Order: sequence, then structure tokens, then C-alpha cells
Amino acid sequence: MAGKTAPTLDELRARYGNDKGTAFYDPRLKAVADGIFGEGGRRAWPFAGVSTLLDAPYRPQDAGVLADGGRIEGLDVALVGVPMDLGVTNRAGARRGPKAVREIERIGPWNRVMDVAPMQVLKVADIGDVPMRSRYDLTSCHEDIETFYTALAASGIPPLSVGGDHSISRPILKALAGVHGPLGMVHIDAHADTSGVYEGAKFHHGGPFRQAVLEGSLDPARTIQIGIRGGGDFLWEFSYESGMTVIHAEELAGMGLPAVIARALEVVGAGPTYVSFDVDSLDPAFAPGTGTPEVGGLTPREALAILRGLKGIDMKGGDVVEVAPSYDPTSNTAQAAAQVLFEQLCLMAFVPGR
Repeated sequence: MAGKTAPTLDELRARYGNDKGTAFYDPRLKAVADGIFGEGGRRAWPFAGVSTLLDAPYRPQDAGVLADGGRIEGLDVALVGVPMDLGVTNRAGARRGPKAVREIERIGPWNRVMDVAPMQVLKVADIGDVPMRSRYDLTSCHEDIETFYTALAASGIPPLSVGGDHSISRPILKALAGVHGPLGMVHIDAHADTSGVYEGAKFHHGGPFRQAVLEGSLDPARTIQIGIRGGGDFLWEFSYESGMTVIHAEELAGMGLPAVIARALEVVGAGPTYVSFDVDSLDPAFAPGTGTPEVGGLTPREALAILRGLKGIDMKGGDVVEVAPSYDPTSNTAQAAAQVLFEQLCLMAFVPGR
């Protein structure tokens, strides 16, 4: 820090020479450390125990309660897996996304940029996966997802979800809109996902947000899509015709991230908002483990900067989708997805009125 006199070696030895892992003098850092380290400076082993989303406490019994239309209590945020990929148009495998993200170790606990350790200020749990009746029937899976999230919304608990393919966002939005009304959305993706019927099917991962608008769950005037690119842009006329704001990946460098963030905040305003993140928004150099990779995408640093810039929006839920770990032996894609999930959880700590 400018103007601060550096301590002498003797002063450093006096402070830190006999440290057992508990010497923290900055009040902000000490507050975080006190919530993490046990007696003697011990910390939980990241490679031991049952794997959960963001190493949150595990409450799988809640999933059954919600699937039956019941309510749960005692949480500020629920982390949910949605292992369903019946809506993909290309490479399958996103059904294994929640399991892959649960296996990622050492995400958090502190977000230096947002200055928050979300697990210390929010009551958070991994409540398991959405129970679905059939692994073969996309329509029934969407019905089960909607039932589950309707009960979760009625419980007053905002969800952060890990998919699964992007078609899961439609029933989630429908459930949340039943409580909050039409939502705005920050959508970070390579594809706008507003296309129409494919081969007689309107429920697929290429068109959830067209259906969400037509169902009255999503407000297109309060929706911004960031990172869009690729040869399928002709399929997304609905985005433009409905009034969504679209920022293509090629425009990011010219606009600059501060302008992109400012535009996103302007579009969603103060109303209820959903944040949907498709890992194929990232360039496949960073996230090859996805079903529809598109060259020319965002870097992880750009994506995280955009998410952190949303601090203070009225976020009612979010998702991270399209992690298909079979195509990424490095686990980098799941690592990126877990970090995005953590950033979304940090945003939940700053929702107005919390």
C-alpha cells in the first residue's frame, strides 16, 4: 500500500515467526480465515469426504420433498443438479455435468474482487439432483423440473443449477416466473438459443428462450445475450424481433468489458433477473468439454469480469449448463463451470434487501 512503511525483519519475525496458521491482521482476511480454519490452523481436506457442489453441505432429502410439491426451509440459496441432456442437437454427455462439477475441489472460499466469502454470509446447501421419472422422455423431464422448481420457488429459496443441457432453463424460468413474474436475464453463451421447431420438437437446447418469452416467463426487453457467435446466427431472428439485446463475441473487444457490463446493468435494471451461463460461451481452448463448441469465444477472465460486474442485481436464480466432461480429459471445463457457479453464489450475497 502506498505510503505504508514496510516492517523490519524483526517485526515480521515477531508477528509471523511462531505462526500456527492463524496469524491474520487485516480484519477482512481474519474474518474469512476464522470461518475456514479450525483449532491449530487446520482446514478440511478438499480431496476427502463426499463431493458436493462448491463443497456445500449436502441435503439430498430435500430433493424428494420438492419433487412431491412440498416446501423446505433453512436455506438462502439451493444448489441443484439437473442431469438431463435429451435436448441436445450435437454431442451428448451434459447429463454428467453435475457430477463433474461436484468433483472439482478448492473453489473459493473468498472472492477477492467482490470481497465476500459467500458460504459465511449465506445458508447454502447442495440439495442433490432433480428427481426425474424417465431418462428417455424429454417432455416428462421438463415437467418434473418445473414441478421441482415451483416448490423451491414457493419455499422462497433461489436456485443455482448445474445442467444438463440448456433446455432445462425453460422450465426453471417458468417456475420462477410463477412467483416473481416475468424475469429479465443476463445470458452468456455462444448461441442465442431462440430458434424454433426442430424435426417437430420445440423443446430442445437451441430454443428455450423463445419458448420462455412466448410462455410469459422471460421479458425480452430486459434480456441481454453476450458472446453470441458462429454460423447459426441466422436461426436467432427471434432475439432481435422480440427486443432482446445481443452482443456478439466479435464486438466485445471493441466495446470493452466496462461498456458490456454497463449495458447489461442498463438492460436488466432493478427488476427480477436470471443469470444463465453456457460453458460454450468460453472458447473451446478453455472449455472443450461441451456439446456445441464454437471457436472465437470468451476467455475465462472476460466471463468472470462480466459476472462480477453484475454485483447488486436482483438475481432470483441462475444456472451453468452444457458441461459434457467426456470431451475434456483435463477437467478444465468443469473447473470453469464450478468457478462460474461460485461467482453466481457471490452475486446472491448482494441481492438488494438480503
